[in-house]
Amino acid sequence: MRSIIINISFFLLLPSVLAAQQDTTAGNKFGKYIPTGVRFGTDVFAVVRTGYDNSFDGWELNADIDFDRFYLTVDNGYWARDFKGSGNVYSNQGAYFRVGVDVNFLTKDPDKNMFFLGARYGLALFSEDLVIDTVDPVWGNFTTSYSNEGLRGTWFELTTGVRVKIWKVIWVGYTARFKFGLSTNDGGDMIPHDVPGYGRADKDSEWGFNYQVFFRLPVRKQ
Repeated sequence: MRSIIINISFFLLLPSVLAAQQDTTAGNKFGKYIPTGVRFGTDVFAVVRTGYDNSFDGWELNADIDFDRFYLTVDNGYWARDFKGSGNVYSNQGAYFRVGVDVNFLTKDPDKNMFFLGARYGLALFSEDLVIDTVDPVWGNFTTSYSNEGLRGTWFELTTGVRVKIWKVIWVGYTARFKFGLSTNDGGDMIPHDVPGYGRADKDSEWGFNYQVFFRLPVRKQ
């Protein structure tokens, strides 16, 4: 009688045991997509260039968060340029944003080092001015100015690069960018010339390169 009761109890509890095992398996399957940390960084090149190039002023901040081998990335930057020619002065300033995904191919690395390929969508909001000083033999010297306000530019990027852990919460790396598909709106007196985050508006494509330093904040143990 006792053995019968034990057998009956086993079969009654078996569905609960199997359900618990299935829940654990599902949790292990989808648990890897729960982020383990957020990285915040900056483009060192932009900081250095601002220090030595009088025609450029800018900065860029970067962030990414991991979902297994996929990293959601967000960039925010500022760009101001000032070109002086023979009697001409061109200047622009504005902010730009990028959002996209990187795919990490070093999936077995416990330090979250990366070799990645990715894609971005870029958006810039900016304004620009052009001042032309003209010397006319009849009318003398006079100045003509043109301006574009409320400009918007959008484009796409293909990216590749590496991230390497050098100490505890610090990573360094680079991102190479192939930019293409630029589209701008009509904002005023002239054709847009230089788009923050992209480059010259008359080019169908541009290359970009960032050297970055990241600090990682863990959100859970891996």
